[in-house]
Amino acid sequence: MRIFIYSRKSVYTGKGESVENQIEMCREYIATKLSLADKAEITVYEDEGFSAKNTDRPQFQQMLRDIKLNKPEYIVCYRLDRISRNVSDFSSLIEDLNNHNISFICIKEEFDTSKPMGKAMMYIASVFAQLERETIAERVRDNMLMLARTGRWLGGTTPTGFTSEKVQEIVIDGKIKTACKLKDNPEELKVVDCIFEKFIELRSVSGVSKYLIKQGIQSRTGKMLSLLGIKEILQNPVYCIADEDAWDYFTEHHADICFDKPECSSKYALLAYNKRDYRKKNAPRQGMDKWIVAIGKHKGRVSGKKWVAIQNILKDNIPTGTKPAIMHNDYSLLSGLIYCDKCKSRMFAKQRGGKRANNELYDYICNNKLRGGLDLCDCQNINGQQADDLVCEYLMQYTNENSGIYKLLEKLKHDLQGQTQKSPLAIIEDKIKKCNSEIENLVNTLSHGNLGAAFIERVNTRITELDKELSSLKEEQIRLQKDTNIIADREIQVDMLSTVLASFKNNFNTLSMEEKRALIKLMVKKIVWDGQDLHIFIDGE
Repeated sequence: MRIFIYSRKSVYTGKGESVENQIEMCREYIATKLSLADKAEITVYEDEGFSAKNTDRPQFQQMLRDIKLNKPEYIVCYRLDRISRNVSDFSSLIEDLNNHNISFICIKEEFDTSKPMGKAMMYIASVFAQLERETIAERVRDNMLMLARTGRWLGGTTPTGFTSEKVQEIVIDGKIKTACKLKDNPEELKVVDCIFEKFIELRSVSGVSKYLIKQGIQSRTGKMLSLLGIKEILQNPVYCIADEDAWDYFTEHHADICFDKPECSSKYALLAYNKRDYRKKNAPRQGMDKWIVAIGKHKGRVSGKKWVAIQNILKDNIPTGTKPAIMHNDYSLLSGLIYCDKCKSRMFAKQRGGKRANNELYDYICNNKLRGGLDLCDCQNINGQQADDLVCEYLMQYTNENSGIYKLLEKLKHDLQGQTQKSPLAIIEDKIKKCNSEIENLVNTLSHGNLGAAFIERVNTRITELDKELSSLKEEQIRLQKDTNIIADREIQVDMLSTVLASFKNNFNTLSMEEKRALIKLMVKKIVWDGQDLHIFIDGE
């Protein structure tokens, strides 16, 4: 008889039942409650420091894999929530175990899925386990929001210009409670003040960025402040004084304001909570109606009137879609496809200013130069229309059947097909079939009974060896399959490139700008500008 024991604990602490205690109690249960337990082969799986909110736990996943290889009669755990607190995950696991005739036992609740009542009760308990987890999560969130209303700093990365400082407060019942507040960082606050002043003057985030680069002003990590980083500073209410103008602004935008208008004070600044939805991937910014705005315990840098004016400027500067973006426009062919050899950044099209500005007058400028001017990169710009014409003229040469590229593509395709034929994937798959067949035969032999103990031991040893060999073969199969897929994709690309070349000359002028870009991407690996020459790297060469 084969039995699996699973134990789990969320954190490495002395509280609660340790994984060692869980395992020991499971062993005691097996010894006293299950027949033939003294002859059972017991395998233990331990996950310490992992939550039950999902099944992404190394030992749990290993157990699921082992279930398929060495089907146990029982899976035993200390308590139901050691397996999962998610009803969906738990239900699918139980169904899978039932399909394989594997009984699931929880010793604390004394559930046994081999019995109908035990199975029903286990589902009910699972529902309550998930309810408990969600209730705890909701309670923690509510407590955090309640603390936020007091103006405390609740942890995390502090905004530029501040550090976190612990303070002690004496509550009514006489207990001393520790909390945190923001403390000024004078050097960083000089940068913040500079950003606000320059934005009011220039009314442009990119303009502020260029100024900071020229002055050598960097972030706390010693890097250039990104455009997004500058915008985050300008939009953060942590720098806004908690005055009546600020109160009116957030009231108008339906934020949850934790203080009344008479409580407004020029001594302190604001703190905004719940700005992002951390339940979703990448924690997207939420609408202001979801924000909780409180008076903090730190001083403000910008008056409410000025801060609101900055928000309105930022709102007006958001692209409406009527003006083409630098990378995607309807006049340049190679915007974003050319790389600057000096700073390795992409080059984008930018129309020339002045009265003569039109779609025919544009240049390709590297991204670093666009952001920081000559301080970041002094590479010579390229005349846009000339560059587009030269690249198209160069690519047209390859449409000639005598150019040699067709022979090159045929050779490349032949080499790729040779690699596919030489792949040992078929041999590996054949070995896997033989392993599975031998394991199945050995298992069938064991099921006949009346076998000697020595013979059974030899068979089990052989099955274990085959299991290890099978795992190794499957890993090799996955690796080889990836290589085969890459080769197959490459063959498709070669075929597409051959088709593109055949129709490039006749159809190119009739295509839209986006279609032309797509064709060029199929043919060209990259284009590099070194300030004097344009280097075109053809895909396949």
